[in-house]
Amino acid sequence: MSSEHSVNVSLETHLVSALEPLLFITDASLSIRLAQHLSDPRGIIPYDILLSVSRWSRSATGSSALRACSPPLDPNSYTMIALLAGTTTSPERKFGPYQSPQEPERLVAQEKRERKAITTIINGVLSIIGSGAAAWIGSERTNWRQEWRVLFALFVAVVVAISETALYIIWQSRSSSHPTTAKTRKHIRAKKEDNENPSLPNHSYTNEDDRGGLRLRIQKKPTSNENLQ
Repeated sequence: MSSEHSVNVSLETHLVSALEPLLFITDASLSIRLAQHLSDPRGIIPYDILLSVSRWSRSATGSSALRACSPPLDPNSYTMIALLAGTTTSPERKFGPYQSPQEPERLVAQEKRERKAITTIINGVLSIIGSGAAAWIGSERTNWRQEWRVLFALFVAVVVAISETALYIIWQSRSSSHPTTAKTRKHIRAKKEDNENPSLPNHSYTNEDDRGGLRLRIQKKPTSNENLQ
């Protein structure tokens, strides 16, 4: 059985009204299956039963039986499009919440942070190995025994590992809080630019006389037609 045939469909009121007349005119096996699921308290019906009804309605026997009913039934009312209209697929299943896809800018920034984190980890590992090797080589002329040289190299490597881990934690915390800060600053800047209107002159008048004088000069300014006259 294919996967779409194992899917259930919600048994809506209009679907029940369309399927109930078929209990008396379809073949015995399909009628029994219809009666079983029409009385199902869960209110679901398998997809394959609706597919069987649709195929039967398009057959010569089914079309004749539908038109012979009183009142006559339209075979086009039993196509899959008509039967599935207004229904819900798999209503008994619980699907997870929808997660909208991330914006391309955020995806690019996330990939950049991941590459930087991988690079930082690799550099830290190389620093630990390099410091331990340098301590081992540097202690060659101290006339220490091999055990002390190994312990000294391990001690230096552990100190470098602790420092690299602390630096990585600090960098990770700052990088995780950086996008929120940038977004907030961008939002504040946009609001500030929206409030500004560069097309209007930013004149400040101290009293009514200044505004009145400007209004009087505008009213007394001669037009081009007056100059011609």
